[in-house]
Amino acid sequence: MTQRASHEQPHEAGTRALLDGFAEGDPNEQLRMSDVLHGLGDRSFGMLLFVSTIPAFIPIPGLGGAISGPLVILIGVQQLFGMREPWLPGFLARLGPHRHAMVRFRDLLAPWLTRLEKLVRPRATILLDHRLADFFTGLLLILLGVLLSLPIPFTNFLFGALLVVFALALLERDGYLMGIAWAAGVVAIGVFGVLSGSLAAAAARWIDMVM
Repeated sequence: MTQRASHEQPHEAGTRALLDGFAEGDPNEQLRMSDVLHGLGDRSFGMLLFVSTIPAFIPIPGLGGAISGPLVILIGVQQLFGMREPWLPGFLARLGPHRHAMVRFRDLLAPWLTRLEKLVRPRATILLDHRLADFFTGLLLILLGVLLSLPIPFTNFLFGALLVVFALALLERDGYLMGIAWAAGVVAIGVFGVLSGSLAAAAARWIDMVM
């Protein structure tokens, strides 16, 4: 795949402003993913990851991870192969969160977003645009998506929060924040995946299914 262009997109609106825009209107209206991502350019992967992470915060064991995990894996695969903008199958492009879900998610993250937006800004974009950076980000997202899909107790919120950091780094075009997300992702995968044997167990199940 061709490396994504390294030129900067106009940094017109921060993450909080984007979420505020999606939250306005009829709370029962469903937002289509194709409309949510429209016009975001290099930032569209970040918004897709942000929206895909919302179900992880549903306080029902197993449900949130079963929805968010595969979506995160899909994003990770596309990042791994260096795609410039996310691709969604037609049925997913027509789906999306209701506005009231965006309101709850925005309100949940509001205190953190207010603090973070004072610190984050477009910088060190080589950690976002370089082909190897794409590959590494995609690999971590795939592994985190797998872990999120597994029924590991009390981890949905933790993985969800970590994925929000990845999403913010992509949305705000902040390579330093992406570096922090990489480090935290490696630790999380090491602790909950490798050391607990969860990834190995999942891989064994997939091999059995294929065989």
